[in-house]
Amino acid sequence: MPELPEVESLSRFLGERLVGRSVARVYAVAVHALKTYDPPVTALEGRTFDGVTRRGKFLDLRVGELHLVLHLARAGWVRWSDRLPVVPPRPGKGPLALRVRLGRPDDGAGFDVTEAGSQKHLAVYVVRDPREVPGVARLGPDPLDEGFSLADFGALLDGERRQIKGVLRDQSVLAGIGNAYSDEILHTARMSPFKLAAKLSEEEVERLYAAVGSTLREAVERSRGLALKDLKAEKKSGLRVHGRKGEPCPVCGDTVREVSFSDSALQYCPTCQTGGKPLADRRLSRLLK
Repeated sequence: MPELPEVESLSRFLGERLVGRSVARVYAVAVHALKTYDPPVTALEGRTFDGVTRRGKFLDLRVGELHLVLHLARAGWVRWSDRLPVVPPRPGKGPLALRVRLGRPDDGAGFDVTEAGSQKHLAVYVVRDPREVPGVARLGPDPLDEGFSLADFGALLDGERRQIKGVLRDQSVLAGIGNAYSDEILHTARMSPFKLAAKLSEEEVERLYAAVGSTLREAVERSRGLALKDLKAEKKSGLRVHGRKGEPCPVCGDTVREVSFSDSALQYCPTCQTGGKPLADRRLSRLLK
């Protein structure tokens, strides 16, 4: 799933190529991905891109007074082309969900929004205000915002009785962190994913705050300047524990372990994060006695 660093890179890549260019045609290939109908996607045609920004894990493409907002979900992506096929796309069972073709003088260039797999959760919105998108309206602060302080972070955790892994992934608490980078942040902070947020000491809060900033900023920097087709591979290669079950921890050499849930899994290092004790592989696990 694209998270904050990948969406930030997508935003920068598209911003460099779209601002000042006009929309010639918009093809809504997968109607199920459209979550709004007024204005219609065709209202974007003839308008000019003014900017591209990231809102948590949402892409916000400003087109005149309208916004094309994309949430790529688990398997969505954006593919840029300097010359799209001339023949309009036809609805079908393929991954293509949306195609945006640019107008003159860039006739033929544009981008596709795709979604792989059988589970379709990609969301496309055309709105006058991004806050009309429910997921955007409920977003918490952005952890890379220059004004997001240690005090702000501590206030978010104060009284929070959930496990810290779930808190970090909650978009209404912090915007942009998902399953992969929450694993990486907790490994960097040397913290168990099952530790209760409200029970963190002052030193642990400081350590976690620093890990959030350093992990996300380093991931953004690693992606800077890469082509869109290379971003997924860069993310995977840069992860230290997430997705690396059975591999040695790059810090201590212990074996990376996994806890599986119904629709996801987390990875961690016992030596670095849980005092050498493995976590039981069930949803409401505590440290094995």
